[in-house]
Amino acid sequence: MKKVFLAYEDHQDYLKLISKGEWNLESVRQIEKKLRNTPCNKKIIWDVSQATEFDSAGVLLFIEYYERFQKEVEIEVVGYTKKQKEMYDLLTRDLDALTPPRKVGFLENLGKQTYEVLYDLLDFVTFLGHLFLTFLHIFRRPKDFRIKEIVYHIHQSGFNALIIIGLTSFLVGMVISYQGSVQLAKFGADMFIIDTVAISITRELGPMITAIVIAGRSGSAYTAEIGAMKITEEIAAMRTMGFDPYAFLVLPRVIALMIALPLLIFFSDIIGILGGMVASDMQLGISFTQFMDRLYEVLEVKHYVLGMIKGPVFAFIIAAVGCFRGFQVSDNTESIGLHTTASVVNSIFLVIAFDALFSVIYTELNL
Repeated sequence: MKKVFLAYEDHQDYLKLISKGEWNLESVRQIEKKLRNTPCNKKIIWDVSQATEFDSAGVLLFIEYYERFQKEVEIEVVGYTKKQKEMYDLLTRDLDALTPPRKVGFLENLGKQTYEVLYDLLDFVTFLGHLFLTFLHIFRRPKDFRIKEIVYHIHQSGFNALIIIGLTSFLVGMVISYQGSVQLAKFGADMFIIDTVAISITRELGPMITAIVIAGRSGSAYTAEIGAMKITEEIAAMRTMGFDPYAFLVLPRVIALMIALPLLIFFSDIIGILGGMVASDMQLGISFTQFMDRLYEVLEVKHYVLGMIKGPVFAFIIAAVGCFRGFQVSDNTESIGLHTTASVVNSIFLVIAFDALFSVIYTELNL
């Protein structure tokens, strides 16, 4: 009578493998032929309680197919003894020690990183698609707008950021005025420091400084908040109850930041120019009255408007990237830190890239 070393029990939700008899050097070839034909279309439960003997050859065969099944489907091992577990741990440790680490070449590493970037980009486009569909749905049904949440996030992202935005803008305005006045004083063009401060702050530095600070402050907060909700399975619970996470979590944050950031840019422009005014008075002796008179002459409304146009675009980028990275968080706390860092880096890079794009467009349009 032919010995049976492996049996199957096909259930609706899983396939049960039952190891039987002696799994040793004499039987591994026969067992391997049967394992090779095992279907991998549902969860596998591998029961080893009926195996009377396991030598190193049998355990190595088990390790090989366990790892192979693990790549295809969910697998669970039951019925093992303490001795079998000790042998498994011993052999896997020895295999890891005997396997030399493979050197990854430059091209292979470049290919992997390129693939990860493209995969991230594809996921981000999918995220944007979900976001725009949600926005269209809300736009058709305005009563679904979560006004209370939007106001809350405007307060969190806008009002609470005034101090850090004001301090940063004031110092940048002072630095521009100090550095510019040293060079302009050599040519007797002291008054042109007002032109430099006013135009550079309103067109470029005000929007960019504000966006970078908000990316580090609010964008990272969005990632951490949504990531924590994903780890605690609050997002999964929302989907189970029929609530759309994009409507409840993403859209209020995006709309709130698109409202708050232009207001912060306006505040940043004023404080930045004030910083330049103080530094001009200290360095060149230009009084506040002289500064304001010259400011009225050189600062056209278009410079302010061109800077403000960037606000909603930067806000959308920061909020979308922050929420997208939050949804990418996996089931461990380390992932929150990694994706929060990625969120800030990606947001700042995109803000600078879009600012350069705006500069090119404005130049081509002679604005």
